Amino acid sequence: MARLEEAQVEFYHQQGYLVLPNLLTNEEMQAPIDAMKQKVSQIADELFEAGLVQDKLEHRPFEYRLAELFEGLSEQEFLKYGRSWRDRLPGYFTLMSNTKILDAVESLIGGEIFSNPVYNVRPKVPKVAAGAVPWHQDKSYWPDANSNPVITVWISMVDATEENGCLHIKPKTHCEKLLEWHNETYTGTGYTALKESQLGKNPTVALPVKAGTAILFNDRCLHMSTPNNSNGVRWSVDLRYQPIDQDRMPQHGVGFLARSYRYPNRVATLEDWLANKPERN
Repeated sequence: MARLEEAQVEFYHQQGYLVLPNLLTNEEMQAPIDAMKQKVSQIADELFEAGLVQDKLEHRPFEYRLAELFEGLSEQEFLKYGRSWRDRLPGYFTLMSNTKILDAVESLIGGEIFSNPVYNVRPKVPKVAAGAVPWHQDKSYWPDANSNPVITVWISMVDATEENGCLHIKPKTHCEKLLEWHNETYTGTGYTALKESQLGKNPTVALPVKAGTAILFNDRCLHMSTPNNSNGVRWSVDLRYQPIDQDRMPQHGVGFLARSYRYPNRVATLEDWLANKPERN
């Protein structure tokens, strides 16, 4: 068990977030990265067949290939694939089931853990407005759900820097109620967003981190990310977990039973997840 230390748990509850540097090894990140590469290859094939690119850039490094494929294309061409991905590929289930992640979450909410259906694979591509995520609370995406706490586990697949658009957070804002939000219009994707006047006086903390680092935060904690001004992709994944006896938010998709000491035989397998089953029969 890689449970959090008491001081880490206390910091999370006081500040609303926690950074776990280098939580995942390169080997543990390989399965989700392979899934991302599979998606990028699919996109490259489609762009090539549509005559939008002349080279699929198959030999370019993971961090640069997607950015270079869309170099010279419009934002609309990129947004055809969505601002975030939820493809049911085995590598993502491997990540969401990682014991280190589940151990950390267990330290905060106990060992009966449901993996929320709202997970996102985020390729933050340079020069795309949708790469910059405005200030918001995650709960604004499920305002009526009877689920609390929902813990976001944000994981960087490459080094996240201030240049390529790392996460920014406002500590101690997790005790706020759900603030009145609006859908922004400048990215073309309708992110939920808050007004400047709603952000309060808490200082903003930038969180540049190395690949494999996890940032855990409460779904009411105010956070955002800045534009990607580098020439590579800032790859990240945000996963969400909650106690199993809370609203599973089926209107957002099908999550899965990730860990249970009471019902260990019902914990979902890869086959269950690929078949959209939340748990074993």
